[in-house]
Amino acid sequence: MAAAVLERVGYLFYVVHPERTKFREVAEVPEYVREVLPIFAVVVILEQAVGLFKGGIRINDSITSIFQGVLHLMFKVVLRGVDTAAYLWVYQHLRWTTLPWDSTATWLLAMIGCDLGYYWLHRASHEVNVLWGAHQVHHSSEEYNLSTALRQSVLQHQVTWMFYLPLAFIGLPPPIFLVHAQFNTLYQFWIHTQHVRSLGPLEYILNTPSHHRVHHGRNRYCIDKNYAGTLIIWDRLFGTFAPEEEEVVYGLTHPLTTFNPLQIQLCHYKYMWDTFWSTPGFTHKLSVIFKGPGWGPGKPWRGVIEDIPDVHAPQEPYNPQLPTWCNVYVYCAAMMVIFTFIATANVLPHFTAMTTAAIFVFIGLSTITVGEMLDKNPLGFYLEMVRCLLYFPVESFVVASTPQLFAGLALYGIYALRAFYASCICFWAIYLARSVTIKTKSA
Repeated sequence: MAAAVLERVGYLFYVVHPERTKFREVAEVPEYVREVLPIFAVVVILEQAVGLFKGGIRINDSITSIFQGVLHLMFKVVLRGVDTAAYLWVYQHLRWTTLPWDSTATWLLAMIGCDLGYYWLHRASHEVNVLWGAHQVHHSSEEYNLSTALRQSVLQHQVTWMFYLPLAFIGLPPPIFLVHAQFNTLYQFWIHTQHVRSLGPLEYILNTPSHHRVHHGRNRYCIDKNYAGTLIIWDRLFGTFAPEEEEVVYGLTHPLTTFNPLQIQLCHYKYMWDTFWSTPGFTHKLSVIFKGPGWGPGKPWRGVIEDIPDVHAPQEPYNPQLPTWCNVYVYCAAMMVIFTFIATANVLPHFTAMTTAAIFVFIGLSTITVGEMLDKNPLGFYLEMVRCLLYFPVESFVVASTPQLFAGLALYGIYALRAFYASCICFWAIYLARSVTIKTKSA
């Protein structure tokens, strides 16, 4: 047990043995990301606890980041295979040669090739507006901690798959590609931290917390820098490297003022839509889509640095203040949503498509409701009452569809969720009734 946990911790640092991660068939490739979800949960909670003890951490932002990660993973399930179908087709029909799947040289080439592909994928996601529309989700947090790594777009994989196709052309077997695509992603989890300042000589080779802090900054010196996934050598080679200098201010150049996950996911596409129709000329309209997010008529591809607000630390983040009771409730509700998602992910293959859809719709509604409450939007509190009521028909449908899963400890989990949501319904019924009474008396 301990050895298995240590092995999975190693995934986060790309500390893996080639012989244990070579596979002949795609179906044999483990879902490494799903395997480390419990580790993600534990270390994020520990970091949040330390942050609360020391002060200076916003749990509302962290909850929002985690919810974006939940939505991202749910969409990966819904669109399962879409982002790798093109790779498989090119490999099967257009590859120039066939590299041996069981060769250590192939394994190392895959590691380097995937990382180089990620560099260009990541750079394009900052320099092409339609790609930035998805990637800006990851940069929308004004904090920088492990939960920030989980803040991902639901569309990211669907709009960036083409950057890995050169590996298919040269004959890199799909199973080896899928292994390294996952490890490249997992490596980038731990570098989202402010607790590690420097790794000494490794800073010249690896992408580190210091390098990635710069990438997440909205200071002018941070813009469009340090795109690396695992190896920082690509930024040094292609002229996009910048060392960490003054204190970094995190987030978008024009920060968002919402914790609603739908708005965070779609806000830039709405902005693009409005800009597209307000920009004169067909050529300029195409430029709105395919040039950089800072582009405008008469400006270079990526815009001009003078258009970026010249910010310096400290900056006041978006942080609506809720009553203590509301904070406690929202945090408990968020933990229940996260628990439900992790529990679902562990038994997902046993669910039918309809069962999975029911659970995912409920989780999606939960993220929106919690986001609205964090924004202090009164509508959020009414939606929460509806969400709690919906839990029981959703649970009944899921249990009836897969009764074999709900025995032993799983059954106690169901009892705990029932007790939680029943208590919530009673609480909100009393709270909303009192609110209506007070408003009636005031009128």
